[in-house]
Amino acid sequence: MLFESEKSKFETLVKAYSPELYRYAYWRCRDRFVAEDLVQETFTRAWQAWEKLRDEKAAKSWLYTILRNEHARLYEGKRIEVDEAQELDEIVDTSNPGAYESFEMSDMLKALPPGYREPLVLQVLGGFSCAEIASMMNISEGAVMTRLTRARLALRKMPGPVTARRMKAR
Repeated sequence: MLFESEKSKFETLVKAYSPELYRYAYWRCRDRFVAEDLVQETFTRAWQAWEKLRDEKAAKSWLYTILRNEHARLYEGKRIEVDEAQELDEIVDTSNPGAYESFEMSDMLKALPPGYREPLVLQVLGGFSCAEIASMMNISEGAVMTRLTRARLALRKMPGPVTARRMKAR
């Protein structure tokens, strides 16, 4: 009976956070199938460590932390193959982002240093508080707030139509 209760709690957790975790995983890897695998592996590891979760209110940030670790695990020991004969000018971005603004915003986010980008995405996409982000990234809350502020300032300073429209609207 106790097992059924825990299983039911976990199923509720899976239903509640699957879409959010998928969006975050997709943002990290930009591949639908890899994102699905990351979410699946996140829930597998979460189930295996379910009894270690002390506070169910912390489940969301706990799952995001597991997902971040799973994503990092994908690249452990991988070597990037470099084709010395390939000219940089010949490399073409084949992604199809859709609307111009989303493409532009994606480029602006990519231009941010990872240390600024990740807390911003966790806050905007994940809806996490500074305390939760600090816990996930193993940094202080003050550092998170500083990085968020600097990320927003850097985005405002970047040239482009989206930034110009946003500044005119104020």
